[in-house]
Amino acid sequence: MKDMATSRPEHAPADHPRIAVEKTGILIGNLGTPDSYDYWPLRRYLSEFLSDKRVIDYPAWKWQPLLQLVILTKRPFSSGKAYKSIWNEAENESPLLTITKQQVAKLSKAMAEEYGDQVMVDFCMRYGNPSTRSKVRAMVEAGCRRILFVPLYPQYAGATTGTANDHFFRALMQERWQPAARTISHYFVHPDYIEALAQSIERAYAQVAERPDVLVCSYHGLPERYLHEGDPYYCHCVKTTRLLRERLGWPESELVTTFQSQFGKEEWVKPYTVEEVARLAQAGKKRLAICAPAFAADCVETLEEINDEIRESFENAGGEQFTFIPCLNDDDAHITAIASVIRENLGGWVE
Repeated sequence: MKDMATSRPEHAPADHPRIAVEKTGILIGNLGTPDSYDYWPLRRYLSEFLSDKRVIDYPAWKWQPLLQLVILTKRPFSSGKAYKSIWNEAENESPLLTITKQQVAKLSKAMAEEYGDQVMVDFCMRYGNPSTRSKVRAMVEAGCRRILFVPLYPQYAGATTGTANDHFFRALMQERWQPAARTISHYFVHPDYIEALAQSIERAYAQVAERPDVLVCSYHGLPERYLHEGDPYYCHCVKTTRLLRERLGWPESELVTTFQSQFGKEEWVKPYTVEEVARLAQAGKKRLAICAPAFAADCVETLEEINDEIRESFENAGGEQFTFIPCLNDDDAHITAIASVIRENLGGWVE
C-alpha cells in the first residue's frame, strides 16, 4: 500500500485527502485449503467447509452435533494423511495454493499487458486463507471502484460457484462505499476452455506407449437431490464431455462421464468414478486415461483421490494401464481461456 498511486478528486480543495487512483479489481476465487495438514488446521478448515449450507443443507440442529462430535473427531486424521502425501513441503502449502498463485501471476501479467495499471488481479479462497473478505477489503483500499469476481469453476453448482458468490456478496456488505460488482456464472461452453482441455488430452495421449481404450472424465459429485431441485451442474458436466468429444473428433464409446468424492449415505449423481473404472476394467478396457475437467487446479481430490483410491479400484479389477491427466493448472492455453472470460466480462469497465 505504501507505493499505491493516489490523487485528489477533481475540483477538490487543496486540503482534501489524497485517495487511491481508481481502478478495476479482478478477484479470482478458488475453493480453499487448510493452512497445514495437522489436526487442528484440518479441523478448522473442514468445519468451515462442511458447515456451509450450500454444501450440506441439512438442518443445523440435526447436522452440527454429528459434524462437531463425530465427523470432525476422526476425519481430520484421514484428510491430514491425504494432504500430507501431496503437500508442497518446499513452500509449506497445499498444491492448490501453489498452483493458484502461479495462475494469478500469469493472469496478472496478461492483464497488465492489455490494460496497464487500470486493473489489479488477486485471488481468494472460499474456505481458509486468504479469505474473500480480506481480499475485497484490500482491493477497495487500493482504489478498486469495480470488482469482477471470477470463481474458478467451469461448470456452475450451488455448492461451488453459488457459495463463492455468496461469500463475495457478504464481503461487499461490510464495505461502507461498495464497489460496483460483477460475477461470472460458468465458462464450460467457452471454446477456449474446451480447446485447452482438448490440447491437454492430446498431449497426454501422445506420450503413452499404447492408446487408452477409454477416457474417463471424472467430475466432483453432488447429491442427486440437488439436480432435481434445479442445480444445473450435472447437465453442465455431461455437456462438457460432449463438447470435448466433438472437439477431439472421437466416438462416444471412447469418453465416459463419471462423478467422484461422494460423502455420506445419500444417493449422489452417477456413475461413481470409483465403481465405473472397475466396471470398465472388468469389461475389457485394460488401458484407461482419466481427467478432471471440473477442477481448475490439481488438489487433494485429483492428486490423492484419483491417483490412489480410483487407480487402485481400476487395477484391482484387472486394469493394466492407468494414465492420470493433470488439471489445466497454469498451462498457457488455460490462462488464455480464463483471460478471455475475464475480458468478455470487463466490457464497459476498462478500455
